[in-house]
This record gives sequence, structure tokens and C-alpha cells, in this order.
Amino acid sequence: MTKGLAFEAGLATTAMGILPHEDVDRALELALSLDIPFWPQLPKVSFYEDMYVQALERFPGVVFDEGAARCYIDTERFYGELDDFFAHEGDVGHFVLSDRHSLVYHRFLDRDLSRFAAVHGQVISPISLTLKIVDENGMPIVYNDDIRTVAFSFIQKRVNAQYRELAARNENAFVWIDDPGLEFIFNAMSGYDHVKARDEMHEFYEGVEGPRGLHLCGNPDWDFLLSLNIGIISLNAYGFGDIFVNYDRVKDFVRGGGTISWGIVPTYAEEFAREDAGTMADRLVAMWKPLTKRGLTPSEIAGRSLLAPATCNLLNPDRTETVERAFRLLGELSDQLKERYIP
Repeated sequence: MTKGLAFEAGLATTAMGILPHEDVDRALELALSLDIPFWPQLPKVSFYEDMYVQALERFPGVVFDEGAARCYIDTERFYGELDDFFAHEGDVGHFVLSDRHSLVYHRFLDRDLSRFAAVHGQVISPISLTLKIVDENGMPIVYNDDIRTVAFSFIQKRVNAQYRELAARNENAFVWIDDPGLEFIFNAMSGYDHVKARDEMHEFYEGVEGPRGLHLCGNPDWDFLLSLNIGIISLNAYGFGDIFVNYDRVKDFVRGGGTISWGIVPTYAEEFAREDAGTMADRLVAMWKPLTKRGLTPSEIAGRSLLAPATCNLLNPDRTETVERAFRLLGELSDQLKERYIP
């Protein structure tokens, strides 16, 4: 295990980056209500709050078309701007988020973050970025070896720049990468296979400063994910936890000091209406049974666990209400489970 959290998570609450809010201050206060707060990404506030748009600020060849709400890479422009990218490789300030690309990030940094057990940030994964973003001809940039190579290096530097800013305010800071597109590389039609991806992700993480983590809401090949040199895995446990816990490597991951962020509280209104803290506690403890059969104790699992909402959610008809209720339920769930399993 390499570069995990330097402290026991102990069922602390946290969440992934995206919120449905249009009120910046309310979103920030919600994030700061958690044990381990994060800076929210708010795509409903601004085109530039989209996590792909944020990540591509200053990327060579990027074209932001705000009117069409899209961005892409102009190949000719990419090669023309490469010298500038290489000239700034050692300049950490070149890779920090500007105010334009996040209305919340700098407000988050201005808060007293030292009082929390930890804080975290997030950056889109280079795999998901290159699978989604296209060139001027509509071809995903993952298939251009030059652009993909620069993207991996660029995102690595953006992670490190963010980590340094957060760590200056809280010594237990970490930044995980968000990988919503990771499932696609296991599709025979992807053209960018998991073998190549594993090699490039290993190299990527070797250059990441601070704890190494990955968040995803989907259901990839978990052996692939558990083979990466990371110390934090954040998953949609409500949807896929029963699959995840049946992989043999999960036990080794926990025993090796890894931390699992269990996204267990649903944020979709219909699912949330069926749950309370008691049902969520029972669901999670039942989910841990394959791990206890392999020799882990519930207290051992709890000590290496974070609790989180299952998914980001921008689609509820009640807009922010269910998401905010899910954050409150998360705290109740944490309290119940701590009474059982944390000495």
C-alpha cells in the first residue's frame, strides 16, 4: 500500500465534489457540515464549474465555447502551444484553479480548514477526461498519443497544485481523482484497453503528491482498481458495494492501510424516501459480511472507512432538498455506527 491517509478514518463523513446548488454560499456551508469537507463543484452556476472545463484551464489547444456549452481540443493549436506548456511544467501556479473556473474553491481556501480532521479536493481523472473530450473532428483525444500523454502529465500537476494549497491549510488534506468514465475501458469497443490504462495510471500516481485516491460511481473491473497504487477508494456502495466486497483484494487493501469511502446514502429522491439511518446501518453492516468471513473484524473495517452519499445528483425534481437531507442522514448514520464499532 502506498500513500494512504495518515490517520484512521473512523467512519468520518465526507462527499464527492458535485452539488446541484445554484447558491454558492449554501453549497459551501453544506460541504463544511461534514467531518471531512470538500470544495463543491457547481455546474448549475456556471459553464466553467463543469469538472471537465475546470480541469482544462490552460491546457494546450483547448477551446472553450461557452455559447454551445462545450470545450474541445484544436489539434493544430495544441502542437502550437506545447512549448508554452513545457515552459511552465515546473511552475505550480500555472496549474492552480483561477476564480473564473471555480467560484467556490478560493472561498473554501479562505475558511479556517485547520479545525477539521482532514479536507479533500478533486480533479477529473486523465482517463475520463481523454475519453470524453474530443478534438476538432469529434474524435476523443484518448486516441491521440501525444495529447493523451500531455493530459496525464497535466492532470497530475493539477492534482499536486491543489494538494499543496489544501495541505497548507490542513496537514491531512488529500485530493482524489474522479473517474466516471473508467468503466468504458473494459468495453471491447473502447480502443483504449485496460492494460494500457493500468500502465499509464501507475505512472500517473507515482508522481502524485500526498495520499492517492480515486472516486467513481460506476462498476468497473474492481481487480483493476485494486491493483493501482492508491490508498483511498471512493465508490457507490449503495449501487455496487455488494459486488466490490466479494473481491479478494479488498481485504488486502484494508489490511495494507487503505481507506474505503462507502457511498451508502442514496441521493435520488425515490431511493432516499425508503431509507433511514437504521436501514442504512443494517445495509452497510450486511455488506461487510464477505469481508468479515475473510478475517477482517467490523471494527477493523470501520476504522478504515469513510461514509459518503452514494452519488452526486443534479436531476432531482426537488433540486437540492433530497441532497441536503442525504447529508444530514449521513451524519446520523455515522453516529450510529461509531457507537457500535469505534472504541
